[in-house]
Amino acid sequence: MYLISVTKSLMALGISDIDTDYNNYKHHTDSYALRYNYERNFRKKPPKSLLGDFEEHLIDQMKRFDPVHEIEGAMTLIQFFRDNEIPFCFATGALPKPAIMKLDQCGIWYDTSLLATSKTHESREGFVMDAIDRAKTFYNKEQFDTIISVGDGLWDLKTAQNLSLDFVGIGDKNKVRLIENGAENCFSNLTAFKEWLI
Repeated sequence: MYLISVTKSLMALGISDIDTDYNNYKHHTDSYALRYNYERNFRKKPPKSLLGDFEEHLIDQMKRFDPVHEIEGAMTLIQFFRDNEIPFCFATGALPKPAIMKLDQCGIWYDTSLLATSKTHESREGFVMDAIDRAKTFYNKEQFDTIISVGDGLWDLKTAQNLSLDFVGIGDKNKVRLIENGAENCFSNLTAFKEWLI
């Protein structure tokens, strides 16, 4: 659903030659998808205003689909963090408005100051570091003793490894590949991850 929305939003901006092999992109982010395909079509950098237009098109396209559903255990995990004063932050390759729309549809608590997106950082390493900085500010911490990056894709693992962060893999779809590439802790869902934390 989301990748279809990305493709149709790029088309709405007049980009016709679109590389839809999103899994093989250098960066798995909305902002990179826009820049890469724009430059591929027009041989020049996109105007800065185009990112905002792309974001609005994404919202319009997402409204054509049924609302997204919560990943099993997400809501209770966030509540567990809040109840136990465990600092956390959201880091996503999406742009802010689509990310907020999905969180709202799932009924998951968030604060926009804890939302790091690809609006300001095209690379995953960039917005994960932004997420850490945002968490330090929000929770008034100079540093964290342990930082765990949670994700379901190989690119999430690689990003954590590049930044020397602990990593937890979620979901069975990519579990074998994650373990083969060095993931030590993988869980079928976020509920199992929460139980491990307890």
